[in-house]
Amino acid sequence: MARRLAGTGTAVRFSFEGMAVEASAGDTVAAALLAAGHRNLRASAVSGAPRGPYCLMGACFDCMVSIDGVAGRQACMTEVAPGMDVRRMAAILDDGEG
Repeated sequence: MARRLAGTGTAVRFSFEGMAVEASAGDTVAAALLAAGHRNLRASAVSGAPRGPYCLMGACFDCMVSIDGVAGRQACMTEVAPGMDVRRMAAILDDGEG
C-alpha cells in the first residue's frame, strides 16, 4: 500500500469525485490519490473493469481522469493544484457503429 513520507511539503486540497483530498505540494494527482487510498480512477473501454495508476511515468495511460472538466488527463503527469476537481473517467465502449 502507498503511504506518504512525513513532512513532504505544504498541504494542498483538491476534490476527487466530490470528496476532499489532501495532498502535498509537488505531488502528482496519481500519487495523492494513491496516498489517500483511491485505486480505481477509470473504467476499461474493453470490459468496464476498474483501472488505476500502474507505471506512474506516463507510459501506460491507466490513470486517465477528468480534471476541471477536461477528460483524458494523465493523473501521473499532472501536479495537484488547490481546488482542482478530479473525476473518474467512464468507459467509452465502441459498439462498432461509429
